[in-house]
Amino acid sequence: MQLFKKHKTNKMKNLSLLVLSFVLLLGATACESELDLVPQGAPSSGNFWKTPADAKAGVNAIYALYSDDNMYGRGFFWLNNASDDIGTKPRQNAERIKNFIVDGAESDTKDIWRIHYEIMKRCNDVIRNIPKINLDEKTKNIMLGEAYFNHAVMHLELAYHYGDDRAGIPIQDRENPTNVYVPRAKNVAENYAYIAADLVKAADLLPYFNELTPDNYGRAHKTAAWGYLVRTYLYAKDWDNAIKYANMIVASGKHKLLDNFEDVFKIKNNWSSEYIWSVTSSAENTSLGSIFPGVCLEDKGWGAYNGWGNFYPTKELFDTYDPTDKRRSATILQKGDKFLYFGELVTFNEGKYIVSSSNRTGYQFNKYMEPFGYPKTTSGGIDIRYVNANGDKPSTALNVPLLRYADVILMLAEAKLMKGLNADTEINMIRHRAGLGDLAGATLTDLKRERRCELAGEWTDRHFDLVRWGDAQATYAKPLHHYNGTVIYPARNFNPAIHHVWPIPPDEIAVSKGALTQNKGW
Repeated sequence: MQLFKKHKTNKMKNLSLLVLSFVLLLGATACESELDLVPQGAPSSGNFWKTPADAKAGVNAIYALYSDDNMYGRGFFWLNNASDDIGTKPRQNAERIKNFIVDGAESDTKDIWRIHYEIMKRCNDVIRNIPKINLDEKTKNIMLGEAYFNHAVMHLELAYHYGDDRAGIPIQDRENPTNVYVPRAKNVAENYAYIAADLVKAADLLPYFNELTPDNYGRAHKTAAWGYLVRTYLYAKDWDNAIKYANMIVASGKHKLLDNFEDVFKIKNNWSSEYIWSVTSSAENTSLGSIFPGVCLEDKGWGAYNGWGNFYPTKELFDTYDPTDKRRSATILQKGDKFLYFGELVTFNEGKYIVSSSNRTGYQFNKYMEPFGYPKTTSGGIDIRYVNANGDKPSTALNVPLLRYADVILMLAEAKLMKGLNADTEINMIRHRAGLGDLAGATLTDLKRERRCELAGEWTDRHFDLVRWGDAQATYAKPLHHYNGTVIYPARNFNPAIHHVWPIPPDEIAVSKGALTQNKGW
């Protein structure tokens, strides 16, 4: 194939240290530097994969790259910037993404492909080697389940971003890691079928989350595999299977919505009944977790912390909410809102806390602000129980959700509506928590609004919701606005025959020996 190998909370300390140890081990045994160009899929060191300790370290290494800033720190969220929900601090690559004039070589996004395939390669190493290691059957099965699950998550994220009916993405040769120049799948349906098969295997092998010990929180589990099956089948437009696996999650009794929407985004609820899958984070361990909360914090953080100010909600998103919707204030800070900031109750966009000129919209996402509400230490330092003291790695103790139970309920509702079935129960479940009244005969339009309001600013990908619904062209033909009504982005030209996928990084194509071709039109 084509990739280069360049080189969670307190409960996750053991896992994070093992991950770090294995990464260091790979660096020592492979003798690689950042300048080495080794095609993706190159086999692991022959001296590894001998002992149970090797097996454990190999599985832990799968999770290490979740903390890479180009994964869930920013990564794909730069591409979600194309949506109507997001305004960004002015910068060249962000403007190119917003206007669909990228070529795939942009520094902010070009590594997404490589990192995802590197994680898939690590998963395949586990799947291929662990059966040969002397382990008890239960441990072996769980490790294999983790590998199948993580491979499927990475595969799905790449598949819908880069694959379509004309060409899917390459499926690595799981049995022969030296076969690295693999052509694209015939179409993305082949990818979805492979992903679904992996997730079915994973679910059969994995325990329920409540069967994990606290030191293993953050590892793959059964309902997470079912949840990603729902998401896979939603993209594949296989409504029956989406309904089947969503109902399995509901019937399991393992999950429920928290009573208060704002509580979902609190550190104490990292592992709540609404959790299904997230980026396990830690303020104390600078190698672990997502920097996304700090990335969304006001640029320079009003002098108290190094917020990056990359992503801001638009007026269009704000105006989608009913004024009585409890989710609005929990999701978005608007001018005049009170919020806790390092122990002080302050007023957003007023006085000392007026937003900077780089704030494109005049709003800020509030979902990830809880860690920044705790007081500083008596000496005036950052309390590293909640926020990383290093503002160049602004991770927090708040896990960043990737899939939660509310999303499963909304995907179930969508699949039902697509089949002409009634989805009032699911949609009203979401609305009740938001303080909104019941709907009777809810429509797809209602579903789209609830999905937007419930999941705004999360990694569920508003842009690709619009793409798969066929709504992107009409939506992006409308300008986007600052809170004061001024236009911040004029109408944009989205061509659904080209822009429904993104361009593959040209460097990957260049080293593929002709196996990899660019998406048409890019």
